[in-house]
Amino acid sequence: MIVSVFVEMKVFRRYFNFNEEHIDKSLSVIIHTLGHHVHPAYTPYPDVKHPDSHLFNWEKGRSLKEYQILYICKGEGVFESTGMPPQVIEAGTIILLYPGVWHRYKPTEDTGWEEYWVGFSGSYASHLLEQECFNPQSPIVKVGFNVEFLATFERLFDVVEVREESYQKLASFLLLQLLGIVYTSVLLSNQKISRKEKIIGEVKKEINESWNQDIDFEQLAERYHTSYAWLRKTFKEITGTSLNQYHLLLKLRKAEELIHETTNTLSEIAVQCGFESVYYFSRIYKTKMHVNPSEIRKSR
Repeated sequence: MIVSVFVEMKVFRRYFNFNEEHIDKSLSVIIHTLGHHVHPAYTPYPDVKHPDSHLFNWEKGRSLKEYQILYICKGEGVFESTGMPPQVIEAGTIILLYPGVWHRYKPTEDTGWEEYWVGFSGSYASHLLEQECFNPQSPIVKVGFNVEFLATFERLFDVVEVREESYQKLASFLLLQLLGIVYTSVLLSNQKISRKEKIIGEVKKEINESWNQDIDFEQLAERYHTSYAWLRKTFKEITGTSLNQYHLLLKLRKAEELIHETTNTLSEIAVQCGFESVYYFSRIYKTKMHVNPSEIRKSR
């Protein structure tokens, strides 16, 4: 068994309260949280020192109110979100988290990982991350061990910790540098995407837009001038799951959001999510999610 050993580095963690911190709302990007943490192997994740607004557990996952950049520079783990089945996360990976999008992640138990993060909002942040090259259903960006990225994070920590005059503007500028590195990395990555990856990306987009409807995948294949057999094989190759399972998991995740966030009955939620009956919905939910939807409603 190989266990990763991390060099001891300072843990840094800040969460900003707009009322207390007097955030300058004119800034094009506003920082909500910022930090660095080395999470050792064989310890519970996430660290319990996170506030309730950002703490989560693997069973329930979470959704945020702001954007967030999560950079894993060492170790490995797994990430899953609405519209994306579990993905292996390796060192040198950026994960883009979007407001309101359910997700969960954790390091592999026998490796742990080292993570940097910054949560933010603002007009420029929304403008940039809504560009065509970004997609909440494809939030993983592989940049490798990026020295410039880490150095910018470290400068950001220094600025926020010292808090000299105009530190908010300087912190905003450094965050823009981080976003610029992410944007460049995404553009370069997209240039390498093959024709089949582009087709599967468009198919995923159509499934996400019609998540609560019946989808004729044979007709979908015809629209992209491919055979149904090719579409099934290629979709599984690229996403790691079948067309039907991807669609089903998406409906189940949406149902989970409705259970947590609304007072609708399970029968109403079953109809909203395109299931033929509440009985079928409950049975398939228990099979795939390993918990009864009624138990989630009771715990809520």
